[in-house]
Amino acid sequence: MDGFSSLQTLQALTNLLSTKEEDEEEEVKSVQPSAKLGPGSIGPPANPNKHKENQTKQVSSKDIWAEEEVADGSQFDDIIDPRPEPEYEVILRQSVAPEDLFLGMSGKDPSSMCCEGILVKVKLPDTKASEMVLDIREKFLDLRTPKFKLGLHLPHPVHKDEGKARFITEREELEITLLLKRPADYINQELR
Repeated sequence: MDGFSSLQTLQALTNLLSTKEEDEEEEVKSVQPSAKLGPGSIGPPANPNKHKENQTKQVSSKDIWAEEEVADGSQFDDIIDPRPEPEYEVILRQSVAPEDLFLGMSGKDPSSMCCEGILVKVKLPDTKASEMVLDIREKFLDLRTPKFKLGLHLPHPVHKDEGKARFITEREELEITLLLKRPADYINQELR
């Protein structure tokens, strides 16, 4: 009986006999309000060292965003500019030969990943070709005239230096042909 008289054995016996509800109430009382669960507690616990690294990067730089966080072409978005957006149409182009159409030898399908180019048709009434300013980026097309502005995010990356544009005065329409930059371009060039 003298084994039950020590303080350690009495505490161990108390812990075994106490109910879980009492333990949970004690835990809730001991938790500070700032440590309660919230949206940030979903998922695996964050690496505290990573958070410190991000803070040191922000402190050392006066930039608000990193360059890779800003969408390509967002510098051209101008909410204050009152010029309307012209009517336009984006057409994906694919070169298809008889062996593709009838025999299916090249493995091409109708998806956009098998397309070689993009044709953008822009209707520009009462506009001269000399008044247009066209800027092509990898994923963004920027067209400005005195009456219209068009900032178009392209559905696929393009080769910005290998495009062609022509203005058809009879239809008052600008046709921009762009070559797609596909992930497997180096393979497709070897097969040609």
